Amino acid sequence: MSNSIKSPTLSDALIPIFALIVMMSGSVYLFGDGSSYGPNQIALLLGMGLAAIIGMKNGHSWKSIEKGIISGISMALGACLILLAVGSLIGTWMLAGTVPTLIYYGLELLNPSLFYSATCLICAVVAMSIGSSWTTAATVGVALMGVASGMDMSAAITAGAVVSGSYFGDKISPLSETTNLAPAVAGTDLFEHIRYMMWTTVPSFIIALILFMVLGFSESGSATAARIEQMQSLLDNSFSLGWHLLIPLLVLLTLAIKKMPAFPAVSIGAILGGIWAILFQPEVITSMSNTDDSAAVASIKVVWTALFDGVNFATSDDNLNDLLSRGGMSSMLNTIWLIICAMSFGAVLEKVGLLKRVVSAILKGAKSAGDMISRTILTCIGTNLVTADQYMAIVMPGRMYKEEFSKRGLHQLNLSRSLEDGGTLTSPLIPWNTCGAYMHGVLMVHPFEYIFYAFFNVINPILAVIYAYLGVKILKLDPPFTERENEGNA
Repeated sequence: MSNSIKSPTLSDALIPIFALIVMMSGSVYLFGDGSSYGPNQIALLLGMGLAAIIGMKNGHSWKSIEKGIISGISMALGACLILLAVGSLIGTWMLAGTVPTLIYYGLELLNPSLFYSATCLICAVVAMSIGSSWTTAATVGVALMGVASGMDMSAAITAGAVVSGSYFGDKISPLSETTNLAPAVAGTDLFEHIRYMMWTTVPSFIIALILFMVLGFSESGSATAARIEQMQSLLDNSFSLGWHLLIPLLVLLTLAIKKMPAFPAVSIGAILGGIWAILFQPEVITSMSNTDDSAAVASIKVVWTALFDGVNFATSDDNLNDLLSRGGMSSMLNTIWLIICAMSFGAVLEKVGLLKRVVSAILKGAKSAGDMISRTILTCIGTNLVTADQYMAIVMPGRMYKEEFSKRGLHQLNLSRSLEDGGTLTSPLIPWNTCGAYMHGVLMVHPFEYIFYAFFNVINPILAVIYAYLGVKILKLDPPFTERENEGNA
């Protein structure tokens, strides 16, 4: 059976990729902001079907392709579970007053002119402490988006600052999954990998902070003291606020630092939020409950609803209502739909060998260290686009290029850093990628809007390519792999 399978041609590999690009472009043109709520999913499934047809033309059976699809989807199930838990967490933390408290004190403490840079820095510190850009965005990031609304600051720039800070902190944290995965795939030491990444991440982050400061000073006059005071007054009237409401956040951060897996940690945070709502927000629960229910039944029903369908507030401020009325597992179902479709498309491309064929074409003609590193980063970005998963964007190029780096006398640290520069950091910039879909679902800002302000994520890969061609911090093997191999054979 295997002898009848033909290797795909380059045109075979490019047809579904170009078709997807055309369909995605058409989706955005025709549906605008609504493209991620169904049109993109259809485009991905049509692209998957086209790739499957090409695979069957080359001898693959539908049964084997279907197994590949199931395997690809299964890789994303962990992320889907986390998304459901995050939806519940946002719902109960809104109900408990945890997020409103963060917004209230954020409005009190943050200076509008330094808001964007402070947002980036706060997210970086939190993400570095817990090793998770996702958890940072879903907790501190959501609160900072609320602060931005209270100050009349740009939602797109704030989202860019959250993404930039979260991913910088994630990258330099030894607790991060991807920061551990990249050196494991490349065959390098974790802490050497982190130290080597500093040469690209730190300058990129400093540039990002400067740009956020410039944007902050240019918009410092947009937020009035009256608007901030009005938002704080509405929050104070709507909730019983206090520092004790931040305990669910502290518990979640502690669990993350203790390396508890994300799904149970976030789930515990969501349940704790529900308990806090019952204990400290009885008036809020009463306002949302059926008047025929007893206090105990009302509390259970409102918290239960917050877990699966979020919360809806009706204050005198429509902007505040839009900000606080959200959450629940149901709010993440569209994102999960997008992830499943995207992973199906990527799985077929990998199963029938189309992705590997494209990668081999990219590598052809690479001679210098700059060529190797730039093409590795490009491959990671391309893998993010077509497989829609940052883990795939690290593992696949890592496996494909590991031996090639050694043969060309390049230290594996060059590879592990490139996998992060191109794979991890570009993932939240792609709407149908698991990370881009997640950030959209949590921050409520489309990746095509914040991509222009996620400075760290955009600058870092570019700086890495510049370093590569200038020969800055490019480690060489001494002697090269091929020479050591020949000496061993002799």
